[in-house]
Amino acid sequence: MATTLHPPVLHTPAATAARHPVDYVWAVARIAIGWIFLWAFLDKTFGWGFATPANKAWIAGGSPTTGFLKGTGDNALGGFFSALAGQAWVDWLFMLGLLGIGAALVLGVGTRIAAVAGPLMLALMWAAELPLANNPFMDEHIVYAIVLVGLAMANAGATLGLGNLEIVKRNPYLR
Repeated sequence: MATTLHPPVLHTPAATAARHPVDYVWAVARIAIGWIFLWAFLDKTFGWGFATPANKAWIAGGSPTTGFLKGTGDNALGGFFSALAGQAWVDWLFMLGLLGIGAALVLGVGTRIAAVAGPLMLALMWAAELPLANNPFMDEHIVYAIVLVGLAMANAGATLGLGNLEIVKRNPYLR
């Protein structure tokens, strides 16, 4: 009985560029969650009337954090989060986070950074809502955080995104 030796698999540029259906699933998930972050930034900035009315838009002098954080007063950590509501530095960090995470995910560049910053932001939003109304511990914030980590691990920016740009390939922190 003869054994067949297989030649080693060479990782050529053409071979690494091959896509599988799961790559597109991760890419669509990346874009969808990125849009959630980016849309929140846009609506809070311009007050397009979905979650933020025009008169409470950030560009109209509104605070993007006040509504949510002031509403946490009766929650377990409400005192801490209520004290942060409306502070300019909190507004700026929150909005820069929404924009940065959203843009990184939609564009497919910086998904590793988004996979760290996003779950941190989501964990704070989750903590502000404790105790949860519909589940002892699990909600969409935790699910999104898990998916963000998966997106980075799957290199989801390389499919339907700018993750294949040469500068991104040469600089792992941009992936």
